[in-house]
Amino acid sequence: MGKTRYSITNWSQYNKSLIFRGSLTFWVDDAAMNSWFHHDHHRRRGRSHLYTDQTICTFLMLKGIFSLTLRATQRLLDSLFELMNVPLCAPDYSCVSKRARTVKVAYQQLSKGRITDLGVISL
Repeated sequence: MGKTRYSITNWSQYNKSLIFRGSLTFWVDDAAMNSWFHHDHHRRRGRSHLYTDQTICTFLMLKGIFSLTLRATQRLLDSLFELMNVPLCAPDYSCVSKRARTVKVAYQQLSKGRITDLGVISL
């Protein structure tokens, strides 16, 4: 049994769909922006964390979804924030590497299918 062939009847719509296939939309919620940096001390010895667990989880989710290295994910976030004129900066890759052992990332690796939506919600 061979592949099913579909005839394309609307070529202009098909061409637009091919162009928009590479489209990427990002938005950052105000609550997520406010909770990006850690403001409380952990009440133990040593320096407190600069970034919240949610920030580290967001970083690790983007790393897993786009199959990037830590350094590439750091640059991706920095460039997205710069393009969006958002006054945030990405955590340093070494900080994420150290904190990744203690943070539980709550997402499942999707199959090879298409990603439709990715949302980052502040708790």
